[in-house]
This record gives sequence, structure tokens and C-alpha cells, in this order.
Amino acid sequence: MIALGADHGGYKIKEAVKAYLQQQGIPYKDFGTDSEESVDYAIFAARVAHSVASGECEKGVLCCGTGIGISMAANKVKGIRAAVCTNEYCAEMTRRHNDANILAMGGRVIDEKTAVKLADIFLHTPFEGGRHARRIAQIAALENGEALE
Repeated sequence: MIALGADHGGYKIKEAVKAYLQQQGIPYKDFGTDSEESVDYAIFAARVAHSVASGECEKGVLCCGTGIGISMAANKVKGIRAAVCTNEYCAEMTRRHNDANILAMGGRVIDEKTAVKLADIFLHTPFEGGRHARRIAQIAALENGEALE
């Protein structure tokens, strides 16, 4: 299951991604928002991030005006690796090398067609593991307050 969330600035691209998921038969849970009325992005970031961190949802897609604020908020949840992506290469590599579990995008930065393409790439690209797994373990160590040497 894919977790979806957005504030008012990302509402339109979230809805485009939701339509894509419906069309593809990919299960999702929409954590809101439900309009372009102004809301605080951290609320929706937290809902999606906690659903991914708990295992309720496999991955997440978060959208705000730039993708930056909502990703910063999501990354405060232990176990979350949210990445802002604006192009296909970044969407692919954040999965292959960083094992990102949340894609963040900006509705004022990219259009709906691009958002759907990036979500498709993100959701279908596997993590390569190998040397990258060591780096993901280092990120987890930082989350746990450990020093890296």
C-alpha cells in the first residue's frame, strides 16, 4: 500500500498521482489534504511518515509547494528517508542508491504529468543494496545518536 499526503501547494499533483495509482490498481491510502485550502504540511508529513515507518504502508508520496518542507518534516520520523525529486534521474537513483521510502515533490515546481512519471519510477525501482546498504545503515546509526567514524 502506498501512503499519499499533501498540503494545499501539492494537492493537485497528489491527486494526479492518486488517479495514476487507481488506474494501475495499486492500493493506496490518502492521508489528505482534500482541497487547495491552506493547511500545515507537517501534519500530513507526519501521517504519511508514521504509516511508512510502522509498516502499514510500503512507501509514501508527499507533495507540497516545493517538496522541501514536507520532506524535512517527514525525515524527522525515525526510519524515514524522504527525498525531494524533480526529475527522472533523481527519482530512480534515490531508490537504487538511497532506498528512499518516501518521494517528495513540489506542485509549484513540477506539473502533474511529471509528478506521475516520477512516482511511477520511484515505485517501480528496486534498491540495489551492496555498498549502498552500508550507507543506509550509517543513516540509521545517525538516527540512533551514534557517531560515525
